[in-house]
Amino acid sequence: MPEPLLSVRDFSVVYDVDPPVEAVKNVTLELQRGEILGLAGESGCGKTTLAYGVQRLLRVPAVITSGSVTFHDSSGTAIDVNSLGAEEMRRFRWNKVSMVFQGAMNALNPVTTIGAQLDDVFLVHRPELSRRERRSACEELLEIVAVGRDRTRSYPHELSGGMRQRVMIAMALALRPQLMVMDEPTTALDVLVQREILRKISQLRHEFGFSVIFITHDLPLLLEISDRIAVMRDGTIIELASAREIWERPQHEYTKTLLASFPRLTGERGVLVR
Repeated sequence: MPEPLLSVRDFSVVYDVDPPVEAVKNVTLELQRGEILGLAGESGCGKTTLAYGVQRLLRVPAVITSGSVTFHDSSGTAIDVNSLGAEEMRRFRWNKVSMVFQGAMNALNPVTTIGAQLDDVFLVHRPELSRRERRSACEELLEIVAVGRDRTRSYPHELSGGMRQRVMIAMALALRPQLMVMDEPTTALDVLVQREILRKISQLRHEFGFSVIFITHDLPLLLEISDRIAVMRDGTIIELASAREIWERPQHEYTKTLLASFPRLTGERGVLVR
């Protein structure tokens, strides 16, 4: 039997504005250990709000109005994320769950070296490490994501977009979390660099055994990388199935429309669905 890592039950988020906006509506979802779960849907459907919500990263006016989030730790402990205090939540993030934010490759500090920014992660979360141990860990991380140990002294502007994105993935991997949430990690990259990043994510997932929630509006991309895909629309998950089932036997009309909206490289010409 698959072992669950994250269980979300009847989860709802409202933006408390006038009038209130129901961004996420009674979402129930279970992520398996070691799985890549794709979260697909058009812009504004609630994908990012859901991802932020389960990590309690939402800010005012967003309010979690109902639901539970349970993290099944590898130690065998079930962690009720909603009940964690501020200090417990600080330790939970990055140690258990990390996130690669949307537009993350532009989130690096432009006046600080890559090595110093990676080092900050260990200074905050692993203060018992010596300076030499931290430097070694930073170099190892850059090697793991195929950036190169010598780049610790580089500044962000000296790296390509793909390399900066891999540095952000290295940061997310630094504390060996059990779950990595990736919000549109390849949107600003060209197709060849996208493929490099996707191959690297798959390789690292197999190597380290973490789970991934991969958020994007690009359904064909999710078909390539995901084990299962959840399709969101208007704050709800309307279809959840394996990537093969979504491709071969989509059940919901919206899923069929998403699939039909991407032109095929082979076969007869058809009408592009908008």
